[in-house]
Amino acid sequence: MSDPEGLLDTSALLALNRMSDSTLLPDVALISVVTLAELTVGPLAASDETERARRLAHLQQAEADFDPIPFDAPAARAFGLVAAAYRQLGRKPAAPAFDALIAATAIANGLPLYTANPTDFSGTEGLVVRTIPAPGPPSRTAMTSVPQGEP
Repeated sequence: MSDPEGLLDTSALLALNRMSDSTLLPDVALISVVTLAELTVGPLAASDETERARRLAHLQQAEADFDPIPFDAPAARAFGLVAAAYRQLGRKPAAPAFDALIAATAIANGLPLYTANPTDFSGTEGLVVRTIPAPGPPSRTAMTSVPQGEP
């Protein structure tokens, strides 16, 4: 049984076009503006034009398919709790910053977080994590559209 709504982290968003079982996703998939920020880094950091084009296609598809949830004051307060918990676990704050911001957005909005990388979110109190299988290597095609709702 899937959730009525759920927040996809970047790994889940990038896995959409490779997933064979859509019942593992929420009925309405949402993303955070933090995911768009993370996707924006991709084309800029690509080592060659082919990879840059592939990453840009992912970013443009996400922008077209989703109305992202903002990172607002409640998310900022949740981020403080998440970042503090990560530090207590010995994680370097800079490395999981995107993950902490995405987790904080899910917590602040009362949404479960869908991810292919559940260990990135271990030890995050108050976060409901739904693991999706990590599919094979990325294809060279754009992401599949997923229905979205209003945040």
